Amino acid sequence: MKKAISYIVMPLIVLGLLIAMSIFLYLATPPNSQKIHKIIHIEPGASFAEVAGILKGGGIIKDVGRFSLLARYHQGTRRIKAGEYYLHTSMLPLEVLDVLVKGEVIKHPTTIPEGHNIYQIADLLDDAGLVDREKFLEMCFDRTLISYLGIEGDSLEGYLFPDTYLMPGNISERVIIELMVARFREVYVGKYTERSRELGFTEKEVVTIASIIEKETGKSWERPLISAVFQNRLKKRIRLQSDPTSVYGIPDFTGRIRKKHLKRKSPYNTYRYSGLPPGPIANPGEASIKAVLYPAKVNYLYFVSKNNGTHHFSDNLREHNIAVRKYQKRKRLFNQETSSRQ
Repeated sequence: MKKAISYIVMPLIVLGLLIAMSIFLYLATPPNSQKIHKIIHIEPGASFAEVAGILKGGGIIKDVGRFSLLARYHQGTRRIKAGEYYLHTSMLPLEVLDVLVKGEVIKHPTTIPEGHNIYQIADLLDDAGLVDREKFLEMCFDRTLISYLGIEGDSLEGYLFPDTYLMPGNISERVIIELMVARFREVYVGKYTERSRELGFTEKEVVTIASIIEKETGKSWERPLISAVFQNRLKKRIRLQSDPTSVYGIPDFTGRIRKKHLKRKSPYNTYRYSGLPPGPIANPGEASIKAVLYPAKVNYLYFVSKNNGTHHFSDNLREHNIAVRKYQKRKRLFNQETSSRQ
């Protein structure tokens, strides 16, 4: 009887050892000793069988069946995240599964420059292959989404905060928008909400003024001065007469601002209409937001470009007109010299 049992048990033990050895070798042996990097795309909604097939085809795993058993044991078959992965052929099966379950996708650093409007941002993200331009813009004007995000206005202009973001390749237009607005909230609410209340500004007013400042100058030290000019003019009920507001909304505008633009019938054109425009004209950075809330203590009412990236400031019209003649003359001479050399 004992011999009969031993004849049955011993093969089972040997079989168990062989299976255990096979599992150990599978878990401890990569598909390839040579590290060959591959970019693997997992589409949203892909089944586990499809994922395993993609991995096998890319040389990331050797055996679909064993990898499936491993995933089931670790309850990972339904937890794999879609996205773009940077894997290599010398990864162990458990390492591959861990990366997919954690969703450690490739993240593309994407910089949104200060002063870009929603159209420029849409172009930038579309060129990077992260969004569909038209779908992104459609969402920027989606009243339901705007309301959900707690934004006052007809679009998300002004609230897509300029920063460098790490974005996965399969990110949706809505998630990108929510990410940018969340970054704006993080900066604004954390530092400037109380100050805006002290000055009697709404969030929308702060962002609108900041967007105009952002388009007027790239010099950080000038921003509080330009802020003071606009706020002094608002208090005296003088039109802001900001050139960038006159061309806002013109598709793909990249040329020079001309007199016809200053006469343009647009509610954003502060040459034609008093007070602030209906909303922001760009997406300002933190420095411009801060300049609105902490303007320079000066009486300036005017400024004119010195044609070198800076401006001349004046507190009366007579001085301003003198500065305009001075710097416009220099500009004409510079243009004449440039054209004569061509």
